[in-house]
Amino acid sequence: MTPHRFRRHAGRFLPVAAVGVLALAGAPSASADEQPTRRQLLADCASGLGKCTFNSPTLGKAYRGRFHKVSENLYNCSSSHATQSVTWRDTVGSSDSLGVSVTTGGKIAGIVDLSVTASYNHSWSTSHSESSSLTMTVQPGEIGWISRAQVMRQVSGTWQTHYDSPKWGHYYWFFRDTVTSPAANGTDGVTNALVVNTRKMTATEKRLCGAEAHRGRAFAR
Repeated sequence: MTPHRFRRHAGRFLPVAAVGVLALAGAPSASADEQPTRRQLLADCASGLGKCTFNSPTLGKAYRGRFHKVSENLYNCSSSHATQSVTWRDTVGSSDSLGVSVTTGGKIAGIVDLSVTASYNHSWSTSHSESSSLTMTVQPGEIGWISRAQVMRQVSGTWQTHYDSPKWGHYYWFFRDTVTSPAANGTDGVTNALVVNTRKMTATEKRLCGAEAHRGRAFAR
């Protein structure tokens, strides 16, 4: 591995590696098996054990996320088509490239928001909740439900973790990360979407029609 730059610390120059989790300014006896995982470093950022910043944030273009179910099933156990207003609810959160949840109000979310706001002059949302109702029509012997897709956006940057005392042999650790979060409807011209899905009931589901009608989730007339 060839060092691509040098940084000064405590009166001497130390090489910074170009890939993986990077370490700077530590004890010369630190070995490869002492290196932390990115998940461990992020946990220290979240707990406050490490003093962390999210540097050089780069915003990606907005895109529409995957469709996911946001309502209960509506069963049509009758012999004619059924039309009903169905309530849907959706909450979309954030996660990073390791699959770690980035929760609203958490330290990680605050650090990312601070970095994006400083660089782009607008806040970074880590969670979005929405609910409404939609009228759907379900044919006899079918099940209907509502799916929704949220506008999403990614921000990539470099985490810098600073410890007051060397940890894993170093004061500073660096690693690249990408955080994926919900974005405002219409960002970069991309909009949220709702769709009504229907399919034929299975034989087992047809036998459950009476129970679903009792719960108010089926037409049985």
